[in-house]
Order: sequence, then C-alpha cells, then structure tokens
Amino acid sequence: MNHSLYILLAILYFVACSCNNQREQNVNSDKLNREELGDINRYLVEKDRERIQNYIERKNLEMTESTSGLWYQIIKDGSGDKFTDDDRIYMNYSCSLLDGTLCYSSEDLGPKEITLGRGELEAGLNEGLRMLRPGGEAIFILPPFLAYGLIGDENAIPPRSTIVYEVKILNKE
Repeated sequence: MNHSLYILLAILYFVACSCNNQREQNVNSDKLNREELGDINRYLVEKDRERIQNYIERKNLEMTESTSGLWYQIIKDGSGDKFTDDDRIYMNYSCSLLDGTLCYSSEDLGPKEITLGRGELEAGLNEGLRMLRPGGEAIFILPPFLAYGLIGDENAIPPRSTIVYEVKILNKE
C-alpha cells in the first residue's frame, strides 16, 4: 500500500512539474509575442515616418513633427485665441492619402463642423486644430496611429493609411 502511495505521489509530482513548465513556457511565449509585436510596431512606425518624409520632400513642404508624430505646417496663423476643448469649428478641408487619392473634401461634402475634444475626431486632427486660431490654415499629416489605425474608416480610407489634411478655418462659434 505504501508502494502505490509513493507511485501516486510521484505521478502527481511529475504532472505538477509538467504543468508548471507549461505555464512558464506560456508566460515566456506571451512575453516573446509582446516583444515581437513591439518590434513590428516600431518597424511600421519608422516606415510610415520615412514615407511621410519622402512625401514632404516631393511636395517641397516645410513641416515640423510634433512629439506625438503629427506633421504640420501652419500656412496662415489666423487671429484670436487658439482652439481648445469644446470649441466648435467650421472648416473647409481636403483629406487625401499620400499618393494623392482624395478621400473627403468640403468641396464635395460642404464645410466640416467639429467640436474639439470629442471622440469622433482623429487624434492627429484634434491635436493639429489646437495649433490654429480662427481664420487659420494648415497642412497636417497624420500617420496611421494618429488617424484611422489598422482598420481605416471602413469607407474611403484604407487600413493603415497615412492621411493628409489641408484645412482652412472658417470661423469659431
């Protein structure tokens, strides 16, 4: 009877060790996957940045990169206070891809009315509009992570697209 108890304890020990090893492998695998995904993300961000820089050179633009990765060129300052959360803005705009494909424009859809700080606005456009004042004009280049990300807008903007906004502020309400 003691003999079978020892065998049972030995089997339980080996099963428990096996489970612990499997858990350790899963943890290491998850860590490895996170590291690999981080490397892939850094690579994609760098490639997007290179494409944007090439676009800027081709178009002979004088743009600045913000700390978030938004590229911008203020064409006209405008006057008054800079925009902040909850400001309602009316603007003419064009939204296109780096290859020049026009996605949306006020010429086709009419002036855009937006309220700053709301979730429906792309993060990069929200950041860029805060640099402007009523009457201001600018060009903003939004890398995918500041635009529509991995899925696009499921309409005119494809997945992982860098978009270019040209905006002219009409007024502030």
